[in-house]
Amino acid sequence: MTDFLVATSSVHVTAAAADYLQGRLDPTTDEVVVVAVREPDAPGRDAGDAANVARSRLAAVMPTTETAEGEPTEELLAAVSEHDPDEVIVGPNRGVEGATGLGSTAQSLLSDVDRPIVVVPLPDL
Repeated sequence: MTDFLVATSSVHVTAAAADYLQGRLDPTTDEVVVVAVREPDAPGRDAGDAANVARSRLAAVMPTTETAEGEPTEELLAAVSEHDPDEVIVGPNRGVEGATGLGSTAQSLLSDVDRPIVVVPLPDL
């Protein structure tokens, strides 16, 4: 049994995480929690849409979805502490047009979380 936490704020990050998980999940034992963070400066629908993508693309494991509001790093570190996943999956950045490279949230998670972090590649936007 493996517990995964998907950290997201956009449909693109969620879709990339779902693609990564597709061949790795055992729907009879694995669990997925998707934490969509609504950032203060992001469009209001992004986090909700990201959670909907997770429910659709990961339906075989019936993921738990949560939407948090606030500073992404703080919210995601709290979610890791609360859910104690075996692996955290994150995009390199917000996954929105114009975002490039490794963002500050992904960098913080890589340095502050004591378990495997998988940074999934995103399509060019």
